[in-house]
Amino acid sequence: MSTPETPQSGPAVEEAPYVTIVLPCYNEQDHVLDEVERITKAMDGSGYTYELVAVDDCSTDQTLAKLEDAAPRYPHMRIRAFHRNGGAGTVRRIGTQEARGEIVVWTDADMTYPNERIPELVQILEKDPSIDQVVGARTSEEGSHKLLRVPAKFVIRKVAEMLAGQRIPDLNSGLRAFRRTVARPYLRLLPPGFSCVTTITLSFLSNQHDIHYLPIDYAKRAGKSKFSFVSDAYRYILQVLRMIMYFNPLKVLMPPALWLVGIAAAKFVYDMINKPFYVPSNTIMIFLSGMLIGAVALLADLIVRSRGE
Repeated sequence: MSTPETPQSGPAVEEAPYVTIVLPCYNEQDHVLDEVERITKAMDGSGYTYELVAVDDCSTDQTLAKLEDAAPRYPHMRIRAFHRNGGAGTVRRIGTQEARGEIVVWTDADMTYPNERIPELVQILEKDPSIDQVVGARTSEEGSHKLLRVPAKFVIRKVAEMLAGQRIPDLNSGLRAFRRTVARPYLRLLPPGFSCVTTITLSFLSNQHDIHYLPIDYAKRAGKSKFSFVSDAYRYILQVLRMIMYFNPLKVLMPPALWLVGIAAAKFVYDMINKPFYVPSNTIMIFLSGMLIGAVALLADLIVRSRGE
């Protein structure tokens, strides 16, 4: 009589962590390990299971080498090395797509954000299922080009608030935590540069996903800033308009359309008083411009509403 064989157990399946922290690293050799140490110390003491995905964005210094040398000391750290520079948005997009955690945290490796407070952001999401994203809202501005950045960011934020119809304490903070399943449909919209944080904020707000803002301190950057005021400020305002156009084009296009039609109507009355039964060509052009923009606005809104997302 044959004896039943004992079932052979397969390889142990590693349990997915609750939190994935995506850490973009580009030329941060002098302080990247300090940041890794700060994050892992905070997460080890939090009780949350986690993975730290350190993505080297094709650094030209010893950032990757330092991460690889330190890897044995940090069992929760996973290193992802790019072979060409993709930008902060690309790093965050790919890191989020490859995340195994239910909660994804974005931060930076430049010592500016209080990463020891990451467990606080995660805890807010864990305790309140109605909140889909927690943003560390900075209470001060310590970046480069401060005299130019403060007014420029204020204007861009006010434009975003007007178009989104909500108050936004910090539009482009780099420290945030969100639910991976909620963010997944919007990852393809992320641009490669710094405006990716603006994109994820407006994507959530435009689709009625609640965002909680947690006030945080913001420190002076360690190392050299990669932010270019002119080009990056231009991308920020362009991305704000692009995202609102993507989700609610009427808010961008209908106001100028109505203004042009209103101006044409007022000018028509003036023309009739000044020269009865004569309508100048510029009045007709203003009216037609408003009508064309309005027609485009309605068509764009129809496309958005019929989009199967």
